[in-house]
Amino acid sequence: MAARFIGRFEHSLDAKGRVILPVKFRAPFERGGFLSQFHEGCLALWTPEEFERQLESMQLAAEQGRDERNLARVWAGGSAEIEVDKAGRMPIPAYLRNFAQLSSEVLVIGAIDRIELWDPAVWREKVLPSEQQLVDA
Repeated sequence: MAARFIGRFEHSLDAKGRVILPVKFRAPFERGGFLSQFHEGCLALWTPEEFERQLESMQLAAEQGRDERNLARVWAGGSAEIEVDKAGRMPIPAYLRNFAQLSSEVLVIGAIDRIELWDPAVWREKVLPSEQQLVDA
């Protein structure tokens, strides 16, 4: 069964640009993982298996036309293989921190098939308004 991620955690970047991965999320990343640029300006952390599925999907989409090829290029070029150390710290390359506007505080969000890393202000602007749908339902 594929790894599934749920929950929300608040962490800080350390001076070396690392964030602590919550204990409940660590096991699927014992062999490392992949961090990529993702929708709405967050970062997605993928297990190796799920990243392979994403690569296959991008490769198929890239055959559809120039825009799709460019998106695949941007996505692949904006991805990094990462390792989580014994203390649970995960380095975030500077170009990915810049993309996601991560400077100090980081929301670590379980997003079912991936983990998302968000700047809290971007989360409040782009995602939190959707919470109203739960209130209104």
